[in-house]
Amino acid sequence: MTLLTPLMRGNALTAEFTDSQLLQGMLDFEAALARAQADCGVIPATAVAPIAQSCRAELFDLPALAESARSAGNLAIPLVRQLTARVKQIDPEAARYVHWGATSQDVIDTGLILQLRSALNHTQRSLANLMEAFAQQALRYQHTVMPGRTWLQQALPVTWGLKLAGTLDALLRWQERLRQLRPRVLVLQFGGAAGTLASLRQDGLAVAERLAQELTLTLPDTPWHTQRDRLLEVGGWYAGVGGTLGKFAQDFSLLMQTEVAEVSEPAVAGRGGSSAMPHKRNPVSCAAILTSVQRTPGLMATLFSAQLQQHERALGGWQAEWEVLPEIAMLVGHALEETQQLALNMQVFPQKMRDNLEITHGLMMAESVTLALAAFIGKQDAHHLMEALCQQAVEQGRSLRAVLVENPRVMAHLRESQLTALLDPMTATGSAEPFVQRVLTRFKEQQHGTELPD
Repeated sequence: MTLLTPLMRGNALTAEFTDSQLLQGMLDFEAALARAQADCGVIPATAVAPIAQSCRAELFDLPALAESARSAGNLAIPLVRQLTARVKQIDPEAARYVHWGATSQDVIDTGLILQLRSALNHTQRSLANLMEAFAQQALRYQHTVMPGRTWLQQALPVTWGLKLAGTLDALLRWQERLRQLRPRVLVLQFGGAAGTLASLRQDGLAVAERLAQELTLTLPDTPWHTQRDRLLEVGGWYAGVGGTLGKFAQDFSLLMQTEVAEVSEPAVAGRGGSSAMPHKRNPVSCAAILTSVQRTPGLMATLFSAQLQQHERALGGWQAEWEVLPEIAMLVGHALEETQQLALNMQVFPQKMRDNLEITHGLMMAESVTLALAAFIGKQDAHHLMEALCQQAVEQGRSLRAVLVENPRVMAHLRESQLTALLDPMTATGSAEPFVQRVLTRFKEQQHGTELPD
């Protein structure tokens, strides 16, 4: 369904999971295996060059591989067959040593890990760029007051900068998790037929160590043919990031509603229009982000169920991962890029935010008056009094201030000037500013000295 790729997966990560890249990852394993085994004296050194020069994806018949995989059960078997035939054309003796001592799952799993490494490198850079955009905007809008909303109703004033800083705060944690998981995930898979490397006898571990060095991967303590927690962790990381981005996109789209209109996606010709209504500007970036978030939980369910793998080699569970994990990464990669463009180019309407602060005619600020009265008549009595006065203001269609200044119990303790200050939402954002500054400080500290992968 390539017509939907730009809409659903239109990002750099998609290039990491093409058929060609899938094939090249497996071929890189085969070439590295030959070099490692020659270094360990397992195969003749003369076999390396013919094998290595044949390990180029463009030399292979992809449709034939795909068709052969139907009967073989995986891509590795027909790939090794084609590779052996190509090597044989160059050096019949070298062809004897193609795929020596390895099993299909070694090729496929390590190829996937090589793809994931490239994908994670790109993702790490994308995440850093996204956080930079959020940091800039959080600083810019740290004093922009707007209605806070709980249960989708206006609650107390917050700032747009604080909402942005909240997303940045979560992304900082995802960045830290990514750094932590990379060493656990980027590991070699090499166990042979049943995870013992028995075909290599006493040379098994030496070849495994050399192969890991060739591929710049960590050598795990054991092969992990049926222990799939590493892939689950990667998928969970992408899905979790998608959840954070989806929360932001959902809030943003709600704030774009006509009746709210506090923010908007950037105005770009031809973007966000309706096929029927020329006046509309739809939140298409938010839709793209939310599409990813809607899909990833179901895909993650497959990865969770794939943890149930039988004995030393799995039937069905392993195969179910092949498309699911790349799909999760591509979907969230798209969401990362869409969110970055949204964060960089969003339109913010502070006056509309201020106007929306006034639509309750002061009711939003009832808590601040309640707390002021509580110092004189106790919190419970103050709450009951203010609850009744708020109801009176609603029923009479009057402002809260007008009702308060007429109430003897209120005016016995508070002056009109105090009420004016207490009812001003611009002075009621609490610790929003220091919260923003704390996140921005941690952002600077966490990025300082960070070296992103090439």
